[in-house]
Amino acid sequence: MPSKQITKDISEPPVPHKSEKVYESFFASWLNKVEGNIKSLRINRQEISGSLGDMGTFIPLLVGMVSLNGLNIASALFFAGVFNVITGIAFGIPMAVQPMKAIATVAISEGLKVNEILTAGIVTGLVIFLFGITRIIEMFNRIIPLSVIRGLQLGIGLQLLIKGFSMVLNTKHFFGYDSISVGILSGVLVLLLFFSSRVPGAIVVFLLGLLFQFLKSPGLFSSLQFDLYIPHFISLTWDDFVNGALKAAIPQIPLTTLNSVIAVCALSWDLFPKQGAGTREVSISVGLMNLIGCWFGAMPMCHGAGGLAGQYRFGSRTGGSVVFLGLVKILLGLFLGGAALTILTSYPLSVLGVLLVFSGMELALVARDIKTKTDYFVMIITTAAIIAVSSTATGFVIGLTLSYLFYFGAFRIEKDYK
Repeated sequence: MPSKQITKDISEPPVPHKSEKVYESFFASWLNKVEGNIKSLRINRQEISGSLGDMGTFIPLLVGMVSLNGLNIASALFFAGVFNVITGIAFGIPMAVQPMKAIATVAISEGLKVNEILTAGIVTGLVIFLFGITRIIEMFNRIIPLSVIRGLQLGIGLQLLIKGFSMVLNTKHFFGYDSISVGILSGVLVLLLFFSSRVPGAIVVFLLGLLFQFLKSPGLFSSLQFDLYIPHFISLTWDDFVNGALKAAIPQIPLTTLNSVIAVCALSWDLFPKQGAGTREVSISVGLMNLIGCWFGAMPMCHGAGGLAGQYRFGSRTGGSVVFLGLVKILLGLFLGGAALTILTSYPLSVLGVLLVFSGMELALVARDIKTKTDYFVMIITTAAIIAVSSTATGFVIGLTLSYLFYFGAFRIEKDYK
């Protein structure tokens, strides 16, 4: 009896492998999400106002690294703008693009070289990217209790509040174009326009700052010169990577993991219950920004909870606000270059401080949903530790340890705790 020969109709399409189906499904889902995000983008008074909510953090750190460390402001603005636009489209919410604070602080205080700043960003970006693609960041998110996350958000929010007040008080003059009285006036205007949809407070306050900037230096804007910026690759050495990693990346990695991924994702779900960001996608986003941008002179960047809170506080509800902000940064980086530094350096710190105060307040207010005495205790201890030692990582470790001691019954402060 002849053996059966199994034949196959060559006209039939090949059956996709399971992994190919998963990939195609993911890609199609991602495209649908991006398409929906693009359709939801709005650029109006509220979105433009909200885009200014992060300036209190962005401008001082950028100016510090440019003035003291020699960072190329054109590169920094251009790539920050590019990633603003991409972020607004990819997430569909006002996800901020901020300088990495620990790297910026170390760079400014210790006088790091530009190449060391860039390599610190690349190393940090690589670690956070690996956390994302391996899903390690999701494990971190699962094992961290809400009380600790709220403690992080409250601590960072209060730090922004304190920093904002300090910026106003450090002007050291009660009257003047950049003074305590200007800060008070700006704060009153924000409060008066707190719930106004017709006259967004951040736009009014920002324009007030430009007015005082012009009154202080009338010839400032007329003397600006245009320079065309073309991105170029930066050559980095092994020594640059070693120094950048040891000096700045090591303190930045835990801060980025906690504030720029875990805390910002938790906040995104608080503010946008139907459109919050996932820890994995935010990790990958932070990683790619630095793995790409820092090779071309961009400042190390992340997504900060404070920036998202500030932009939301001043009116942002879609990704349109950060897309608008990104386009402005791109234009400034491409055509103004060094002139942009002149503008940013002379902008009144008293106005930026007020914007920072209200950003910090918005972030701190999300902690109000804590209910039990035990969770409240953990949150307050975490917050107190962050402020006392000026270290988010240290406060986190203290809060997490305390939370698990409560969980396993080492001690308790309320009868109904399980």
